[in-house]
Amino acid sequence: MSRYHERVTRRLLDGARQCCAEAGLPEEMIDVCWVPGAFELGVTAEACARTGRYACLIALGAVVRGETPHFDLVAGETSRMLADVSRSHALPIGFGLLTTDTLAQAEARAGGAAGNKGYEAAEAALITADLVRQLRENRASS
Repeated sequence: MSRYHERVTRRLLDGARQCCAEAGLPEEMIDVCWVPGAFELGVTAEACARTGRYACLIALGAVVRGETPHFDLVAGETSRMLADVSRSHALPIGFGLLTTDTLAQAEARAGGAAGNKGYEAAEAALITADLVRQLRENRASS
């Protein structure tokens, strides 16, 4: 969970928590790890994955385009790092990293007119975690 653009990311977190609650997950089963910005999501996801404690992760953040190439570097590298963690640990990661041109677009995707991408990221992570669990159980029983 990125603190940068916290007004947006807190709304993403609210959406993710709502999805988890609707799926029947008790609040005490949910850990929230706050990081300074989106770029730190990758290393934090790796540290969480190494614990072996989680069936899935949900990465939430917002990167808003500015006037420099910083946006492309942060958005691209964060996406790559999260994909690498997911692949190397066979761990579903819900991708709730908003990459928008404006703050208004980010707000629209964090519970505004465009829905809540935090909810959607949580839903994707939970569905995929259940599928991975089923595949592992089927393989173990074969």
